[in-house]
Amino acid sequence: MILDPQTAQPLDEHYMQLALQQAELAAGEEEVPVGAVVVCGERVIAAAHNQREQLHDPTAHAEMIAITQAAESLGDWRLTDCTMYVTLEPCPMCAGAMLLARLPRLVYGATDPKTGFVHSLYHLLDDDRLNHQVEVVAGVCSAACGEILTQFFQAQRRPERSSHRKSRPRPASPLPTATRSSFSANLRSR
Repeated sequence: MILDPQTAQPLDEHYMQLALQQAELAAGEEEVPVGAVVVCGERVIAAAHNQREQLHDPTAHAEMIAITQAAESLGDWRLTDCTMYVTLEPCPMCAGAMLLARLPRLVYGATDPKTGFVHSLYHLLDDDRLNHQVEVVAGVCSAACGEILTQFFQAQRRPERSSHRKSRPRPASPLPTATRSSFSANLRSR
């Protein structure tokens, strides 16, 4: 079930501010500025930001790192008494990880019309065909969460700035690749 920001609990805005601090750290590292914190009771047990570029890992989203930290902190993969705060609506991978971690509650800031799998493109966290659903509060501190993303991407598009992606060294010799015809010929020879 997706609830609007008026249904937020008193401390939700405070914890979202902590997630925004994580997003600012990401921006300072030239990462897409998304931050996340996991709270158990009233104790922050995890805080993370995107690190895909730094770690060269497509799964190093703020939510994934925070879930791993929280599980380590609790000594259990089940985050059944926790709330995740994240500045941007989670993607399919992160929303799926929340389900698998049995997270009962998610609070997010800005919607993501391109990859959001909580509200924008699909309602994964409240799909009643799954064995777990997550209560979702959307739009907490949405203006601030959206603004940090807007500023980051505007800076990336400035002509005087080169690409934010670090150039990677190319292999000295190209790796062998299969073509359709060589793959088909290999299958026929078996």
